[in-house]
Amino acid sequence: MIIRQRSLWFIPLVSLVLLAWAPPGMAIDAQGQHLDREFQAAVAQYESGRFPEAAQRLETLLREVPESFDVHELLGLVYSAQSQDAKASPHLQKAVRLKPDSASARTNLAANLMRLGKAELAGVEFRKAVELDPKNFDTNHNLGEFYVRSGKVVEAAHFLGQAQRIDPSSYDNGYDLSLAYVLTGRLTDARQLVQDLLKKKNTAELHNLLGEIEEKDGKFVEAANEYETAAHMDPSESNLFDWGSELLIHRTLGPAIEVFQHATERYPKSPRLIIGLGMALYSRGNYDEAVKALLHGADLDPSDPSCYLFLSKAYDSSPGQADEVIQRFRRFAELQPKNARAFYYYAMSLWKGKRAQDPDLDLQQIEGLLKKSIALDDKLAEAHLQLGNLHSDQTKYAEAIPEYLRARDLSPDLADVHYRLGQAYVHTKQKELAQEELQVYQRLRAEHLAEVDKQRADIRQFVYSAKGGPSAK
Repeated sequence: MIIRQRSLWFIPLVSLVLLAWAPPGMAIDAQGQHLDREFQAAVAQYESGRFPEAAQRLETLLREVPESFDVHELLGLVYSAQSQDAKASPHLQKAVRLKPDSASARTNLAANLMRLGKAELAGVEFRKAVELDPKNFDTNHNLGEFYVRSGKVVEAAHFLGQAQRIDPSSYDNGYDLSLAYVLTGRLTDARQLVQDLLKKKNTAELHNLLGEIEEKDGKFVEAANEYETAAHMDPSESNLFDWGSELLIHRTLGPAIEVFQHATERYPKSPRLIIGLGMALYSRGNYDEAVKALLHGADLDPSDPSCYLFLSKAYDSSPGQADEVIQRFRRFAELQPKNARAFYYYAMSLWKGKRAQDPDLDLQQIEGLLKKSIALDDKLAEAHLQLGNLHSDQTKYAEAIPEYLRARDLSPDLADVHYRLGQAYVHTKQKELAQEELQVYQRLRAEHLAEVDKQRADIRQFVYSAKGGPSAK
């Protein structure tokens, strides 16, 4: 989960009447009045969005009053408003030198330094602003957001909390503080704050966040209800994905399929929604439909590896669309030539699709792909297992055994490894070793190690990674 900084650093509007070009107590002469009018005209241009005109007027003023804090500060803000941060920086720095005790000047300079990629220097200015005005909402909020950007969530929560105590009515600060509480495990505080915010502003994103809090607290029914409320209030791609995913993770498969089907009709170009639908269909045993959905998902985002894991699983139970599946796995291997699983999936799609005495079956090609996969990642247990199976199917048991042993070392709870290794030992007349492996196989099978749990873990991993990534709208 990523905290979203909706309310970025405070840049105050200038509302000044007199400038520093007249000594205290001295009446402003005609020249001073002219300069003041020019400055106020620049302020008006800035506030109305006429930034180039404001910049031109202020540059002219600087030639008359080169040491004016107000002119340097406003000119820096004008350039910042036009994303000309390099031009803004000298003026904002000069303003801080002219008035080092101004918290707002420090904040404006800090925001500029952040946009220039100078985070360490920005942090100094944000912290100095809080020192200068510790009871100010904006200084605390800005420093909290700075720590969010820096990945220091504990520190962010402290200053966002300070800001919230100063102004409990701030929605944006409260929302980001709630997220910080979630990330630091303070679920009770997060829930209370979100519920308080909901009393003031009932929004879909607050219900979505409350759903996340309930999910992390192990309250599935409450989480699903909050995600559903959010999706009804705002049927965005993200809200629909979160609702469907919550149902999918906890294997409420019928409703999950309905949610994803509705969502994919609304957002037909969203890969993660299509993949979610495919996973829900696969989990319910609708393998043919799952393959179709996952093929579509692979076409929407061909380089995304998350789709291919579930496509390979669904294809194992529904090989009828072999040519289509093989073509997608071939493309995936071409797109990701350093991805071991891409070559593994491609090999298995060829072998699965053409295994029934097909004269076109090229065992050497499949062997080469499996060896390529292992060369890219020697710790991929499945590739060693399948290479062993390929050797065994050709009665090359002596070559199969080392692959099985390597797969067993990498994944000792994989029941099929022990079964196939035991069979290879039988064929090579190593009866005692064969008996040991087959006994382990029987024990693992009796324990029902994990097909459902493994599938749920794979789904959860996909959901959490997809929540953190971009979404199609």
